[in-house]
Amino acid sequence: MRLLAVCQVDRPGGPEIGLLRLLRRLEARGWEIALTSPGEEPTPLSEQGWPWEALEVGGLAHGAGARAVASWPRARRLSRDADITYLNGTVAGRLLPSLRGHATVLHVHDIVSRVPRHWNGADLVLADSRAVGGRLDPLDVHVIGCPVELDPPQAPAPWPAVGDGVPVVGFVGRLVPRKGPLELVRAAPAIRAARPDVRIVIVGDDPYEDEDPEYAAAVRAAPGVDHVGRVQEAATILSRLDVLVLPSLEEPFGTVVAEAMAAGTPVVATRVDGLPELVADGVTGALVEPGDTAALAVAVLRVLDDREAMGAAAREAAGRFGADAYADRVEDLLLELLPGRRAIERRRGLHDGTAT
Repeated sequence: MRLLAVCQVDRPGGPEIGLLRLLRRLEARGWEIALTSPGEEPTPLSEQGWPWEALEVGGLAHGAGARAVASWPRARRLSRDADITYLNGTVAGRLLPSLRGHATVLHVHDIVSRVPRHWNGADLVLADSRAVGGRLDPLDVHVIGCPVELDPPQAPAPWPAVGDGVPVVGFVGRLVPRKGPLELVRAAPAIRAARPDVRIVIVGDDPYEDEDPEYAAAVRAAPGVDHVGRVQEAATILSRLDVLVLPSLEEPFGTVVAEAMAAGTPVVATRVDGLPELVADGVTGALVEPGDTAALAVAVLRVLDDREAMGAAAREAAGRFGADAYADRVEDLLLELLPGRRAIERRRGLHDGTAT
């Protein structure tokens, strides 16, 4: 069982991190994995230990799709050696017209405004959330969520040391308007007016080149807030927070939310897109309307007051996002694409002792 995974970026973000978690589990189950991304070796994705080749799919800039069309012959050649070609993202989906006759998966991670006609060529369409899937009519969509590690290693807090018992409220993510870190900065004075002991931290990196560097600079320069740069494995520090805040304006799923919940950290998030599918208001955290700074501050204080109970509920609820169960769901769908599925399932059963 051979799978070619096509990535649309070289620097792993949420969609790529989730893909890598899936691929490691598929490899452990006997799949042969190969990987592509647009850049020149070495890249973070070329160093994952699997066969890798460069494959350009174009970016989001006007006219960038032409680069994907130029890659069609190469994409066809690479796909000949795979049983399934897994297009991880809508930009990678530009290759679909070149892959007719090959088993293809299109994994949509974004809230889209339209469904291109060529997406109908995918044999399997996956979506991160019901919010994402709801925009994909008339495609037949399987909503699968995103995978998280339920028991990640723990790393020291990257912000300056705080005393025992000092609550830490933080944002973790990219410093872009869509993620809303400035909303937490603006809510900080009201939070500290009620709870002077609270420490507020922003953990995140600069935006990509085509985003908003001035916004990122405003976040970094905010007084009274500790800013630290990107943490390579964000899941390892989320247990160091008492409350995670994600005030996004748009969020297809919110992997950092699921990771925080798995770490036992309750969440304050906005009531947009996929986030209400993760956070149960008043149980595992709180939901507020986007842009309502006053409500955000009140919600943070409310969650801090009930942090222990909400954290325990969040950890329990996060079990449904576990990467092992996720791999089970996705592999079952992948096997449906293979003509010899029954024989494959029997070989798997003989291997693990469950065949009858």
